[in-house]
Amino acid sequence: MIWGDRKLKRYFEELIVNGNPNMINPASINLCLGNSFLNISRQNHITLGEPVEYQETLIFNEGGYILEPGGFCLATTKEGLVMFPNVAAFVQGRSSIGRIGLTVQNAGFVDPGFSGHITLELKNDAPVPIILKPGYPVAQLVFFDCTRVKKPYKGKYYGQVDATGSRMFMDKDKYPEIFKGGK
Repeated sequence: MIWGDRKLKRYFEELIVNGNPNMINPASINLCLGNSFLNISRQNHITLGEPVEYQETLIFNEGGYILEPGGFCLATTKEGLVMFPNVAAFVQGRSSIGRIGLTVQNAGFVDPGFSGHITLELKNDAPVPIILKPGYPVAQLVFFDCTRVKKPYKGKYYGQVDATGSRMFMDKDKYPEIFKGGK
């Protein structure tokens, strides 16, 4: 069952680090952009399972980060999370953000036990640049109860703070059969 605002208010301070209670909606909590952004560096290609190079941009002024039409970047949330071992969440883009052509989070699931800031995947589908301003609410979390979780998340993104690039190269330890004979 999805959590409503009464339950969200009850657990808000335990779940959300640096959060504003005014960001609680009827069945979600808004998340704001942090100041850390990553672009994939110029490369000839990306190979699944191999490291990817990124260039980080930190925004500490009023100007914001310019995301060009068709552009893609990773951004961190201002708020951090401390997920209970029996609670999961979906990350969704806010409707107002989608209506200007900004796609938020194409891999938006938060496992029970996760702790850290969320890295958002952002894509500009608008015909003009979009200026991303730290502190602006762009996404929302929808929480729900999970039953019978045996091993809460302690994976490769546990504890992240800044925008964090893909760590798919760490999958070699978890899925060695995929990487047989490879690097």
